[in-house]
Amino acid sequence: MASSYSTVVFVATLFVLATSISATEYIVGDQSGWTLDYDYQTWAKDKVFYVGDTLVFNYASGSHNVVKVNGTGFQQCTATSSNGTLTSGRDVIALQTPGRKWYICGVAKHCELRNMKLVITVLPEMSPAPSPSASSTLAVPTVYGMLVALFGGLALLFS
Repeated sequence: MASSYSTVVFVATLFVLATSISATEYIVGDQSGWTLDYDYQTWAKDKVFYVGDTLVFNYASGSHNVVKVNGTGFQQCTATSSNGTLTSGRDVIALQTPGRKWYICGVAKHCELRNMKLVITVLPEMSPAPSPSASSTLAVPTVYGMLVALFGGLALLFS
């Protein structure tokens, strides 16, 4: 019976660790999606994007598209023929490198007149856990570990 509780504690620990280091999927515009007259800069301002995260652009296929551009293309709402245009209606973009990323809608004047553009800054991947000598930065993982140990110990006491 004790081994089944140990297994539960082990699985719970793995779950806590896995969810704390996993990548994040961002739905651009949340429930509104990729649409006209939405303030995407306000949407993005309180988010932190890391390499490994993904952006999902949801929109009615045929009504909009997503074009990755450079800073000039973003400011001028123009895309060159070398830019890839995504048109699926559920475009998923993996953030693979750090730096500034610019996206616009290339349909009609959706970018220029209707604010369909997004700029974000992608940070490098979150670094692995620090060495044990950096005790102050281990506070959160230690708390999780202590909670798991506490509940696991209580479960063993009451079994």
